[in-house]
Amino acid sequence: MDTRTAFDDWVKTYGRECPSRTVIDVLANKWALYVLGALRRFDRPLRFNELRRLLDGVTQKMLTQTLRTLERDGLVTRTLYPAVPVRVEYALTPLGVEAGQLTTAIAEWSVEHAHQIHASRADYDGRE
Repeated sequence: MDTRTAFDDWVKTYGRECPSRTVIDVLANKWALYVLGALRRFDRPLRFNELRRLLDGVTQKMLTQTLRTLERDGLVTRTLYPAVPVRVEYALTPLGVEAGQLTTAIAEWSVEHAHQIHASRADYDGRE
Protein backbone atom coordinates (compact mmCIF):
# COMPACT_ATOMS: atom_id res chain seq x y z
CA MET A 1 0.00 0.00 0.00
CA ASP A 2 1.46 3.34 -0.96
CA THR A 3 1.65 6.28 1.43
CA ARG A 4 -1.14 8.21 -0.30
CA THR A 5 -3.59 5.28 -0.07
CA ALA A 6 -2.78 4.77 3.62
CA PHE A 7 -3.37 8.48 4.27
CA ASP A 8 -6.66 8.44 2.33
CA ASP A 9 -7.85 5.41 4.33
CA TRP A 10 -6.93 7.15 7.57
CA VAL A 11 -8.82 10.28 6.54
CA LYS A 12 -11.89 8.18 5.65
CA THR A 13 -11.75 6.46 9.04
CA TYR A 14 -11.87 9.79 10.83
CA GLY A 15 -14.28 11.41 8.40
CA ARG A 16 -17.70 12.58 9.46
CA GLU A 17 -19.44 9.84 7.46
CA CYS A 18 -17.40 6.92 8.80
CA PRO A 19 -19.49 4.53 10.93
CA SER A 20 -16.55 3.97 13.30
CA ARG A 21 -16.72 7.62 14.30
CA THR A 22 -20.04 7.09 16.08
CA VAL A 23 -18.51 4.20 18.01
CA ILE A 24 -15.55 6.32 19.03
CA ASP A 25 -17.97 9.04 20.14
CA VAL A 26 -19.63 6.57 22.53
CA LEU A 27 -16.35 5.21 23.89
CA ALA A 28 -14.93 8.70 24.32
CA ASN A 29 -17.77 9.59 26.70
CA LYS A 30 -16.32 9.66 30.22
CA TRP A 31 -19.35 8.02 31.81
CA ALA A 32 -19.32 5.22 29.23
CA LEU A 33 -15.67 4.62 30.08
CA TYR A 34 -16.47 4.51 33.79
CA VAL A 35 -19.49 2.22 33.37
CA LEU A 36 -17.56 -0.23 31.20
CA GLY A 37 -14.65 -0.10 33.62
CA ALA A 38 -16.84 -0.70 36.67
CA LEU A 39 -18.67 -3.63 35.08
CA ARG A 40 -15.38 -5.16 34.00
CA ARG A 41 -13.65 -4.55 37.34
CA PHE A 42 -16.40 -6.22 39.37
CA ASP A 43 -16.90 -8.95 36.74
CA ARG A 44 -20.53 -9.47 37.66
CA PRO A 45 -23.85 -7.82 36.89
CA LEU A 46 -24.44 -4.60 38.81
CA ARG A 47 -27.66 -2.89 39.72
CA PHE A 48 -28.31 0.73 38.77
CA ASN A 49 -27.79 2.08 42.29
CA GLU A 50 -24.59 0.08 42.71
CA LEU A 51 -23.24 1.75 39.58
CA ARG A 52 -24.45 5.13 40.75
CA ARG A 53 -22.64 4.73 44.09
CA LEU A 54 -19.46 3.56 42.36
CA LEU A 55 -19.42 6.40 39.84
CA ASP A 56 -19.07 9.43 42.07
CA GLY A 57 -20.59 12.49 40.44
CA VAL A 58 -22.80 10.82 37.84
CA THR A 59 -26.40 11.98 37.85
CA GLN A 60 -29.30 9.58 37.59
CA LYS A 61 -30.19 11.06 34.21
CA MET A 62 -26.66 10.73 32.82
CA LEU A 63 -26.25 7.18 34.08
CA THR A 64 -29.60 6.22 32.53
CA GLN A 65 -28.63 7.77 29.19
CA THR A 66 -25.22 6.12 29.25
CA LEU A 67 -26.62 2.68 30.05
CA ARG A 68 -29.22 3.00 27.30
CA THR A 69 -26.56 3.98 24.77
CA LEU A 70 -24.29 1.11 25.80
CA GLU A 71 -27.23 -1.32 25.64
CA ARG A 72 -28.24 0.00 22.21
CA ASP A 73 -24.67 -0.47 20.98
CA GLY A 74 -24.55 -4.05 22.24
CA LEU A 75 -21.93 -3.43 24.92
CA VAL A 76 -24.20 -3.91 27.94
CA THR A 77 -27.19 -6.12 28.64
CA ARG A 78 -30.10 -5.06 30.83
CA THR A 79 -31.89 -7.86 32.66
CA LEU A 80 -35.21 -7.17 34.34
CA TYR A 81 -36.29 -9.45 37.19
CA PRO A 82 -40.01 -9.32 37.98
CA ALA A 83 -40.06 -8.77 41.70
CA VAL A 84 -41.36 -6.16 44.08
CA PRO A 85 -39.61 -3.86 43.73
CA VAL A 86 -38.45 -4.62 40.20
CA ARG A 87 -34.78 -5.58 40.05
CA VAL A 88 -32.67 -4.57 37.05
CA GLU A 89 -29.08 -5.63 36.49
CA TYR A 90 -26.53 -4.53 33.93
CA ALA A 91 -23.72 -6.70 32.62
CA LEU A 92 -21.14 -6.61 29.86
CA THR A 93 -21.71 -8.48 26.63
CA PRO A 94 -18.72 -10.19 25.00
CA LEU A 95 -18.31 -7.04 22.89
CA GLY A 96 -18.50 -4.97 26.08
CA VAL A 97 -15.80 -7.10 27.69
CA GLU A 98 -13.51 -6.25 24.77
CA ALA A 99 -14.33 -2.55 25.10
CA GLY A 100 -13.80 -2.88 28.85
CA GLN A 101 -10.25 -4.06 28.19
CA LEU A 102 -9.60 -0.71 26.52
CA THR A 103 -11.09 1.23 29.42
CA THR A 104 -9.02 -0.76 31.90
CA ALA A 105 -5.87 0.03 29.94
CA ILE A 106 -6.77 3.73 29.94
CA ALA A 107 -7.51 3.65 33.68
CA GLU A 108 -4.25 1.88 34.50
CA TRP A 109 -2.27 4.31 32.34
CA SER A 110 -4.05 7.24 34.02
CA VAL A 111 -3.20 6.02 37.51
CA GLU A 112 0.42 5.40 36.54
CA HIS A 113 0.89 8.82 34.91
CA ALA A 114 -1.49 11.10 36.81
CA HIS A 115 1.33 12.68 38.81
CA GLN A 116 3.16 13.60 35.60
CA ILE A 117 0.03 15.13 34.07
CA HIS A 118 -0.71 17.13 37.23
CA ALA A 119 2.89 18.36 37.39
CA SER A 120 2.72 19.45 33.75
CA ARG A 121 -0.54 21.28 34.42
CA ALA A 122 0.99 23.07 37.41
CA ASP A 123 4.03 24.07 35.32
CA TYR A 124 1.83 25.32 32.51
CA ASP A 125 -0.54 27.20 34.84
CA GLY A 126 2.45 28.75 36.63
CA ARG A 127 3.80 30.40 33.50
CA GLU A 128 3.70 34.18 33.43
